[in-house]
This record gives sequence, C-alpha cells and structure tokens, in this order.
Amino acid sequence: MSDQIQFIVEKLNQEPFRKNYNLITFDSLESMQLLQLLNDVLGEIDPKHAVDIREELPEQTAKRMLGLLGILKYKPPGSISDLSAFRQGLVTGSKPVIHPVLHWLLQRTNELKKRAYLARFLVKLEVPAEFLQDDTVADINKQYEELMEAFKNLHKECEQLKTSGLSTAEIRRDISAMEEEKDQLIKRVERLKKRVETVQNHQRMLEIARQLRLEKEREESLAQQKQEQKNQLFHAEQRLQRAQLQLKEMHHAVVDSKPESLMKKLEEEINFNSYLVTEKIPRELESKKNSAYFLQKVVAEPAMSQSDLNVLEIKINEVNAQMNQLIEKRMMKYEPIDSKFSMYRQQASIISRKKEAKAEELQAAKEEMSSTERQMLQKTSQAQELEGSEVLKGDEFKHYVNKLRSKNTFYKKKRLEIAEITAEYGILQRTEELLKQRHEAIQQQLQTIEDKKGISGYSYTQEELERVSAVKSEMDEMKGRTLDNMSEMVKKLNTMVAEKKASLAPVIKELRQLRQKCQELTQECDEKKIQYDSCAAGLESNRSTLEQEVKGLLEECVQEEGNYRYINCMKRNLEIQLQRAKEEMKAYVSPDPQERRKAIREQYTRMILEQENLGKKLREKQKVVRESHGPNMKQIKMWQDFEQLMECKRECFLKQQNQAAIGQVIQEGGKDRLVL
Repeated sequence: MSDQIQFIVEKLNQEPFRKNYNLITFDSLESMQLLQLLNDVLGEIDPKHAVDIREELPEQTAKRMLGLLGILKYKPPGSISDLSAFRQGLVTGSKPVIHPVLHWLLQRTNELKKRAYLARFLVKLEVPAEFLQDDTVADINKQYEELMEAFKNLHKECEQLKTSGLSTAEIRRDISAMEEEKDQLIKRVERLKKRVETVQNHQRMLEIARQLRLEKEREESLAQQKQEQKNQLFHAEQRLQRAQLQLKEMHHAVVDSKPESLMKKLEEEINFNSYLVTEKIPRELESKKNSAYFLQKVVAEPAMSQSDLNVLEIKINEVNAQMNQLIEKRMMKYEPIDSKFSMYRQQASIISRKKEAKAEELQAAKEEMSSTERQMLQKTSQAQELEGSEVLKGDEFKHYVNKLRSKNTFYKKKRLEIAEITAEYGILQRTEELLKQRHEAIQQQLQTIEDKKGISGYSYTQEELERVSAVKSEMDEMKGRTLDNMSEMVKKLNTMVAEKKASLAPVIKELRQLRQKCQELTQECDEKKIQYDSCAAGLESNRSTLEQEVKGLLEECVQEEGNYRYINCMKRNLEIQLQRAKEEMKAYVSPDPQERRKAIREQYTRMILEQENLGKKLREKQKVVRESHGPNMKQIKMWQDFEQLMECKRECFLKQQNQAAIGQVIQEGGKDRLVL
C-alpha cells in the first residue's frame, strides 16, 4: 500500500499536475480534496471532465465518474457484491476506494487518453426499438453506424501510417535527389533554349508547339472521358439487363401463380402461424415460466450440504414409488373403461408430438431458407462488385468455361514460347560475355603492341574521333530533320487555323443570336431568382423555427433519457440493498447456527464482545502499571545515581593512575641526572 501511495505522489508531482505533495500531505487530504484530485486526473484524460465538483451535486459527480471509468474499462477490486460498496466509497471520497483508482489511472495515462478520445466517437448511442420504427430515425441511425465504421477504418489507417515510420532522413534524401534532378532539368532546358534562339521565329514556333501540346493533352483527357462514359454506359446496360431479367422472373411468377394456389399458400401460412401462436409458443412459454419459477425457488433456498441432498433423493424415490402404486391401483380399478380410450390417447399424443416436430422442422427450414437467400444476395452483390456483371447460369456458364479452357491452352502455349525465349536469352547472354572477354583480351594485346611501338592510346583516340564525327553527323541530320518538321508543322498549323476560321464563321453568327437570347434569359433568370430568394427566405425562417423546436425536443429527450437511466441505476442499487437486507434477515432468523454465524449482526456482536474483553484486559494492565509506577521510578532514579557514582569513581581512578605515571617519570629523570 505504501508503494502504491508513493507511486501516486511521484506521478502527481510530475507534469502536467505539479501538485508538490509528499506522503504526509497526500495522506492528510480530506474526502472532497481526494475527489477533486481524482476529477483532475480524469479531466487530464478526458477534457470534458475538467470541472469543479463543488458546482455539481454528488450524484451527478458519481454518475459522471462511474460512466468514464466504465468507458475506460476499470474493474474494481473484489467481487460483484462489492460494487455497491465501491460506488458508495466513490461518492463519499473513501481512501481505500480512490487510491487504487488513482494508481490505475496514473499507470496508463497515455493509453487511457487514446481510449477516451475513441470513446467520444465509438460509444454507440442506444436508440429504443419503438423509435427505430420511424423510417427517418432508422435512416439516420444507419448513417450514424456507417460513419462510425468509417471512423474506425480511418483511425486504423492513421495508426498504421504513424507506425510505418517514414524516416526524415529518407525524405530529405528524396528531396535532395529531386532538387538535383530539377537543377539538371533547368540546365538542360537552358541549353535547349540557347540552341533554339539561333532559329528564326523561334518564339512563334514555341508558342505553336505549346498550343499543340495543350491540344494533345486535351485530346487525351477527352479520350479518357469518352472511355469513362463508355464504361458507365456498359454498366448501365448491364444493370438494365439485370432489371429486365428480374422483371421477367416476376412476370413468370405472376403468370404461373393462380388465385387458388395463392389462397392455399396463405391458408397454410395462417394455419401454421395460428398453431404457433395458440399452441406451441404458449406451451413453451409456460414451460419456461415453470423452469424459471423452480430455479428461483432453488436460488432462494439456502446452501445445501451432501447430507441434505441425500435426504431429498430418498424423499423423491419414496414419492415416485407411491405414484407408481397409485397408478397401478387406478389402472386396476378403471381398466375396463379406460382401455377403450388409451389407444386413442396414445395416438393423439403421438400425432401431437409429430405435429410439434414437423412445426419445428418447418420453422428451421424457413429460417435456413431465409439465411440462404440472404447469403445468395450477398454473394451475388459481391460477384457483381468484383466482376461488374451478373452471375452466369446454364449455357452461359458452359460457354464461359469453354472460353476459359481455350484461354488456358493459349496461356500454356505462350508460356512455352516464353520459356524458349528465356533459354535463348540465356545463351545469348553467355555468348555476349564470351565476346566481351575476347574483346578485352584483344584490347590488352593491342595496348601492349602500341606500348612496344611507342604509340600508346592511338586506337582509343581514333575510336573517339570516329565516335565524335558520327555524333556530329547525327546531330546535323537531327537539326535538319527538326527544322523540316517544324516548317511542315507551321504549314499544317496555318492551314488548320484557316480551316477552323472558315468553319467557325457560321458558328460565330449563331453565337451572336444566342448571346441576345442569353441576355433575355439572364433577365428572366434574375426575376425568377428574386422570387426564389423571397420564397426561400420564408421557408428558411419556417425551417429555423422547426429546427429550434426539434432541438428543444431532442434536449428534452436526452434529459428524460438521463433521468431514466439515473432512476434505473438508483432502482438497481435499492434492489441490491434490499436483497442484502433480505439475506441478512434470513441468515439471522435461520435455525442453523452455522448460517446464523454468517449474519452481519452476529459478526458485529462477536467483535463487540472481543473488544470489550480486550478493553477489560487493558484496563487491568493499566491498573497494575499505575500501582507499580512510583516504585519503578524510584528504582530508575537509584540506578541513575549509582551509575553516576560509578562513573565518578572511574574518572578518579584514571586521574590517580595518570598522576602516578607522571611522578615515576620525573623520578627516573632525576636519577639519570645524578648518574651523569
């Protein structure tokens, strides 16, 4: 316990609390101060709880703290029966209750902060079933659950990104590499600009090239939009086909069904449901009630030993024997009359049992059919999401399998070709390595010959000259081609511009007329917009009033729900206290002495007697101590005086010995002088 308190004091003296406690000041805190300290720790975990407990009622404080501790999954020490004591101790600020809570909270503050943050979004608001019958409330509740699932997924992704740990060094290296590439690209662009500046009308050509690039990008974006629209059209056609198939199936079902068959099915369902409601379910409910009644009786009975069980078994056997005897007597007495009905009774019981079994089988089959239908719908939706088309059936599936087989053979054939190509590629790599080795050997021989002749580096310089000349010729050819291409491009662009102008002339005329119409329509649109704004303002004012009413009703609903929960909790507490009082009364009234000893009253009476006996013994001991106090003090005083006397004698003896030793030394010195 001291280690626990020391740990709490150390944590409270650190950031962010800075309480400057020691063990004595912390232990001397009152109940209200302890509760405020616990509230401060909870407020650090969840900022909503950073309040002054003096400004709210004790019941509200306890309810709020218990709610947060439940969210944080704090388990009080002890059994379930100690929960009421824990709640009472939390309300009163008891040290044995609050110290373990503080120790548990301060051990895992960061983890609990995260849990409290997640609980703000993941603690589900329970909506009563009668409210969910409203479509609007059900839709909002569904959206609420979907948003909760989306928050879970996003939080998991965020945690994974945090733990993945992209190091800053790697990011800096990437940034530096990208900056180097950027510098290289800028230099390359500048070199190209210098080369192009020598060409006539280079600005106009660059502008034309830029326009061409923009048009190409626009063409690519239009092609992409066209492809997306094609895909959307394809998916829409598939949805249309599926809807048409479903419509055909529904038509077939309606055509095949007749009023007589539908009435027959409805009568069968009504008979089955009426059997369930009138016979099966009431019987099962009665049996459940009986079993619950017997279980309650068993729970209410006191604990039984093995001897009690043996006695009950003997009684049960005796009662069974008496029942068998009575049944035999009854059969002997009424056998001629009952013999006619026994067979019918047996048949009726057999038929009723068969009927119950068939009803259960039918119920199980219906549940299984509904579950398989749900699974089928889920599988079809998953298949449609994955493949984008409906599930194949019959001949279509066979055709699809044949197509897959043909693709499989084609895949195997191509795989063999790839294997042959890879083998040939390995052979070519090996030949290339051998040729490189031979080339290196020949180069070394050539270099040694050049060294001997005194013309080292001749072959290298010759190769460089040939390479430079080849590059120069290629650059000249490329320049010529680029100039030709640019001139052709300029001609094409000029012709295209002229064609566009000619084609756009009638369009421009139409555009002028359309502009006039557009002006007229804009005027009309402004007038309509003014009307719309006035109507929207009126509707907005009505909507704001309705929203205020809804907000007030929602707040009232929340308040009533809180009152309901608080009353329910108080009711549970009172029931638990009443149950404990009943158990105490039962144990106190019980004739069994062992059971009576378990009663709290008996325990307290025993403790009171033990304390009274202990008090008597202590009073007697106190009396003996008082009587012997005076003589004992005198004896202590005499021993102290005797000790002082002996100490004085010891000091005198030591002084006398020191004086004798000094005189002897003086005498020996005088004798030595006389001898000299």
